[in-house]
Amino acid sequence: MTTTATPLHTIALLVRNKPGVLVRTALVFSRRGYNIESLVVSPAFDAEIAGYKSEANEFSRMTITCSGDAAVLEQIVKQLEKLIDVVHAIDHSGQAVIESELALVKVKVALADRTAVLQIAEHYKAKVVDYGADSLILRVEGESDKLDAFLALLKGCKIVELVRSGKILMARGLSTT
Repeated sequence: MTTTATPLHTIALLVRNKPGVLVRTALVFSRRGYNIESLVVSPAFDAEIAGYKSEANEFSRMTITCSGDAAVLEQIVKQLEKLIDVVHAIDHSGQAVIESELALVKVKVALADRTAVLQIAEHYKAKVVDYGADSLILRVEGESDKLDAFLALLKGCKIVELVRSGKILMARGLSTT
C-alpha cells in the first residue's frame, strides 16, 4: 500500500505591520482546522507598496507553509484577502519561486569522531559556526528538502539542539510575491 503525502502549500502575504494581524491571520487557518507548518514574518521593503508611498516599517511579509486540500486552501487565501490589514495573499504552490530555509544544528561529537560530521557538512555546504570541546554548531541553508536530507544524515549523531527558520520565498521574475 502506498501513501501519498499531502502536498505543502506556501502562501505569501503582504500585511500592515499592526498589533493583532498575526493572530487574525492564524485564526483563519485555525477555524478551518489547518495546522501551520511554518510561519515567517519580517519587515517588508516599503518603498512603493500598493501604488503609494508608505511610512517606514508600515508593512510586513508573512510566509506561511501548510498542508491540505487545494480547494480549501483557496478558500483560506480568499478569506485572508478579506482581512482589513492584508494587502494581498498569494498561494505560490506550483509557481516558479526561489525558496530558502536556514537551520542551526548543535551536534554532540567528540574530537576523534568529527571527520564524518565535517564531511557531511562539507557536502551540504554547511558552515561550522562554533567548535566546542564536545560539540559543533552547524549552519545550513537551502530548500527544505536539502535541510531534511542533511538532518537525516546526521540522525546517526547526537543532535542536541535544532532550530529551523521556516521557509521564505520570492516569486521569480517580476511576478508578485
